[in-house]
Amino acid sequence: MSYFIGVDVGGTTTTLAFGNDQGEVLHITGQFPTHSEQGPQEVTRNIVEHAVATINALGGSINDVAAVGLATPGPATVDGVLLKSPNLDLTQWDNFPIRAELERAFHVRRPGLSVHYLGDGQAAALGEFAVRSRSMKWKQASALPLSDAALSSMFMVIVGTGLGGGAVQEGKVVRGCGGRAGHAGHISLPPHAFRYEHDRKLLVGNSYCTAESAISLTALTHQLQYRLSLDRWQDHSLQSAGGSASDKAKLLRGLADGGDPLALELFDDQALALGITLLSVNYLGDYDLLVIGGGVCDLASAIRDRYLRGVI
Repeated sequence: MSYFIGVDVGGTTTTLAFGNDQGEVLHITGQFPTHSEQGPQEVTRNIVEHAVATINALGGSINDVAAVGLATPGPATVDGVLLKSPNLDLTQWDNFPIRAELERAFHVRRPGLSVHYLGDGQAAALGEFAVRSRSMKWKQASALPLSDAALSSMFMVIVGTGLGGGAVQEGKVVRGCGGRAGHAGHISLPPHAFRYEHDRKLLVGNSYCTAESAISLTALTHQLQYRLSLDRWQDHSLQSAGGSASDKAKLLRGLADGGDPLALELFDDQALALGITLLSVNYLGDYDLLVIGGGVCDLASAIRDRYLRGVI
């Protein structure tokens, strides 16, 4: 049996996935610390050690691995050279060839093993497409509404700390000539997508009024700080909550589940902005399917349905 390994590197944690040549997902590890502050060589060495230990536990060997796929956040070249990734220390990681370095680290244990690179949004879209089109089998995805018809194209947005995205057309992931395709977070939104002028003043990338400046944890943090300065919310429970503004923003999901008016207003605003973003995306791509992923999927079912209605 041949094995395949997927590596998802984040600024804080890393996850590995293992599959076989029958298109089956065999195992996904728990998240383990990336320890990016230790530098690229130590990070890639640690990934290889985790991969070897896990493949052995599955009853295989690193020599049985046919290929490795790598995904990272933020901008990068087609060949996996990182470009000012916001989640990684620029002094150690900017312009670093992470794909080539991970391949070199694997060659210490398995000479000749190839590592292939995708941006994390592109990888998420391709994985979602593979499961929904039934070209990949994963038991945990059995509840997904799989496609009985021929699914050819899809666009996926991932709402998290930022706003990721990726496209599949004619069954293949779209990378673009520079590897940057799918970055829906940089789409410009009209001013009416933002409730207050303050909300339009969050700089994301090189621009204001972008999708990511409205639809992300970063956006929620920026917007929440202003809301809590308004007389309307002076008695809100978050006024006395401890922690940073980002810590308070992370509480909004639970507050929304409980019907909190401020949390619901913020998620309603986000849903409206996401609807405008996906409309723009679909005008260009005319996709069979649009998929929303990320933290908003963990909202309670009633709030998630409300959010989806706001998008549509």
